[in-house]
Amino acid sequence: MAPPATTGRRAWIGLAVLALPTLLLSLDMSVLYLALPALSADLGLGPTAQLWAMDVYGFMIAGFLVTMGTLGDRIGRRRLLLIGAAAFGVASVIAAFSNGPAMLIATRALLGVAGATLMPSTLGLIRTMFPDPRARGTAIAIWMSCFMGGMTIGPLIGGVLLEAFWWGAAFLMGVPVMALLLVLGPVLLPESRDTGAGRLDLVSVALSLGAVLAVVHGLKSLAATGPELGALTSLVVGLGVGALFVRRQLRLADPLLDLRLFRHRAPAGVLGIGLGGGVVMAGTFLLLTLYLQLVAGLSVLTVGLVLAPLQAAMVVASLLAPRLAQSIRPARVMAGGLLIGAVGLAVVGLLGAGEGGGTLVLLGGFLLASVGIALPTALGTDLLVGSVPEEKAGSAGALSETSGELGIALGVATLGSLATAVYRDDLVVPPGTPAPLADAARTGITEAIAAGPTPELFDAVATAFTAGLGWAATGGALVFAGLAGLALVAFRQVPVTAAPEVEGQKPQEAREAPELASAA
Repeated sequence: MAPPATTGRRAWIGLAVLALPTLLLSLDMSVLYLALPALSADLGLGPTAQLWAMDVYGFMIAGFLVTMGTLGDRIGRRRLLLIGAAAFGVASVIAAFSNGPAMLIATRALLGVAGATLMPSTLGLIRTMFPDPRARGTAIAIWMSCFMGGMTIGPLIGGVLLEAFWWGAAFLMGVPVMALLLVLGPVLLPESRDTGAGRLDLVSVALSLGAVLAVVHGLKSLAATGPELGALTSLVVGLGVGALFVRRQLRLADPLLDLRLFRHRAPAGVLGIGLGGGVVMAGTFLLLTLYLQLVAGLSVLTVGLVLAPLQAAMVVASLLAPRLAQSIRPARVMAGGLLIGAVGLAVVGLLGAGEGGGTLVLLGGFLLASVGIALPTALGTDLLVGSVPEEKAGSAGALSETSGELGIALGVATLGSLATAVYRDDLVVPPGTPAPLADAARTGITEAIAAGPTPELFDAVATAFTAGLGWAATGGALVFAGLAGLALVAFRQVPVTAAPEVEGQKPQEAREAPELASAA
């Protein structure tokens, strides 16, 4: 895509620098899953320690996103990005040479805190570097494509690294990337901050962290153990602390997060679509990955290759979205994408769970879902970041990322639980199956496969799991259809990005809907 003439070459070179941490974060998440077996055997990680090693990274990112987004607005987004990059590099080296579970978990937590500085800082800098709305839409699409591309090549790079080196290579991979960012960032990236911001409210920081961590922990526990007292308590506590956080932000003269920026339909619609899209894609893609490995019997590397076209389709759709929005209203582009995704998931639900289904049907349906969600995600991020004043761009980016993180946790909890319930209800254990195998099968498909099922039991387990996947996909299709309606309502006044400038207005003001301007 050729950048608009109003955007200089320096900005596009700077965008390549901002793509480095984005690419690294997605690589880091995907590679560690491959390294977990060897890492666990070497360090003696038990099941609980494995869960903490995997989850604490996401917990810290989700918990600190709002704080880091606002902190970047105050002290400077480039400064925070470079501080976070240095911390991420140091923590990566320490993690690579961990000598026990406690050290690994602690360094993973530090990596999460450092990672929380990267995404909102990059979005805030893009807002500064690309004042032209058409150029900014393209830049954000490229930025998102780098994240998706990292998820595509992560399993391939990880497989090569772990074949040649020890598990620590999964962490050391990020060190040269962060070193390059530290060298090029001060030269190519501008500094931007909110010059009128007041002091950081530490009480709000604590409330924000407590609310997000408790909600995410509750949702993950709900997915793992069902509606038990601990999971429900964590959810209730998180929601209660979140209510206190909102109340405090509305009363403070200089809040940690100015929620009044998001009280209008368009910004709220972006957050709603981000949350709902995260729910559907996280829940259904987890089930698809399990299906490919446990039912279809594919290796981890083969699964990465099979899923690569889906990720590539998301990259292409993300890059196409801003071009479409130059001639078609964003509301229609976003709603159309969500309806395409709904059709794809409906195909999985109707055919994938029946005798006419199969791996190709599932992959075809998820290909449509991947294309469908990429269109509103790319446009929505651009609309949200562009709808707030430049000095608040980091906070807006952080809130966008937080809604996605909560959606991922909620998707695993809700759609994962739905699939599990269908699996257990539909499972018919063949007569004569040994009791240990039958008990393992009733627990879940992972336990059933690990127990070494008989051919008859495997067929029963595969049929029940596929039925659960079909029902989860059907639920996802309904959510996507509802989000399509939300997009039509929330963004109906947003014009195409190629609309002519209104006399006396700046380009950004001419592009954005009246309510977006009032939100700013």
